[in-house]
Amino acid sequence: MSFTHFNLAGRRALITGSSQGIGFSLAKGLAEAGASVVLNGRDAAKLKAAAEAIPGAEVLAFDATDHEAVRTAVDGFEVSGKAIDILVNNAGMQHRGPLEDFPADAFERLLQTNIASVFHVGQAVARHMIGRGRGKIINIASVQTALARPSIAPYTATKGAVGNLTKGMATDWAKYGLNCNAIAPGYFETPLNAALMADPAFSGWLEKRTPAGRWGKVEELQGACIFLASDAASFVNGHILYVDGGITASL
Repeated sequence: MSFTHFNLAGRRALITGSSQGIGFSLAKGLAEAGASVVLNGRDAAKLKAAAEAIPGAEVLAFDATDHEAVRTAVDGFEVSGKAIDILVNNAGMQHRGPLEDFPADAFERLLQTNIASVFHVGQAVARHMIGRGRGKIINIASVQTALARPSIAPYTATKGAVGNLTKGMATDWAKYGLNCNAIAPGYFETPLNAALMADPAFSGWLEKRTPAGRWGKVEELQGACIFLASDAASFVNGHILYVDGGITASL
């Protein structure tokens, strides 16, 4: 095996929730590795600005929580002759609150955004990948796939489900030539974590709790994504790759 196995030239990657944060960084990394990238999101202005920052990036706007909208968008894109070789299911949200008072509507939104979207987009894209006998699906899980913290039990439940859905995808689709894996980020400097980053008590706790002693930078997720999207990971399936500064390895 040589470093050419990490070259993504000639492949097209769709990244959901990629107008900012982790999704945008992963799109940049995949583009730098040679892939053509397709950005997805619901905020048209933010999506347009993100696409302008990545040379050659395309935009495919749809609501990842809407099954019919996803199928229509993905099928239409594929019919136009643009095969999706790599899918990164990144769309996600957070809502914090004590479990005994957690709003039911917020719980439902978490379910739809963090787990149902992975099913909807994963299924729509996989149907085309199966026909071609190849494809890479990378789901964005979380350190909360394995661990829990106070005030985010519903989020933890959704990310646990992402981990198990990833294993299910691999179990069902590996026989068709698909590689289905997940990246589980620890605590990264993102808009989703802005409130935590601004809290000196939390940041201090996190730096002591994490063996690396710091927050992660979104660019540090790019290598894991490029690896799982490449031929170098041809026999990696159903794996959850933790990129967390060692937080899941240490008490």
